Amino acid sequence: MTQMNAIFLAAGGGQPGAGGSSFSLIMMGAIILVFWLFMIRPQAKKAKDQKKYIDNLQKGDKVVTIAGIHGTVAKINEDNTIQLEVNPGSYIKLEKSAISFEWSNAANKAVAADKK
Repeated sequence: MTQMNAIFLAAGGGQPGAGGSSFSLIMMGAIILVFWLFMIRPQAKKAKDQKKYIDNLQKGDKVVTIAGIHGTVAKINEDNTIQLEVNPGSYIKLEKSAISFEWSNAANKAVAADKK
C-alpha cells in the first residue's frame, strides 16, 4: 500500500458510504462558501469600485497613479488615456487604468484633513 492510499484511508475512516461522504460534502461546501465570502466577493467589489471611479474621472480631479505619481487630470482622451498635470505646465500621458482608486481617495482625504 502506498503512502497516499494510507492517507486517504485514514481520512475517510476506511469504510466508503458510512455517512462520512455527506459530511465531507457539507464541509467542502462550507469551505467554498467561506472562500467566496472572504476572498472573491470583496475583490469583485473592489474591481467594480475601481472601474466606476475611472469611468467618472473629470478634468481637475486630483489623482495618484499606481506608480505613486500625484497630479491633476488635465484632459481625458478618447483612446482611454488621460493627460495628467504633475507640475504647472508639465503633462504626462497615462492609461486610465494606471489611476489608483485607493491611493487617490487616501490622498484626497489627507488634503481635506489638512485644510481643517
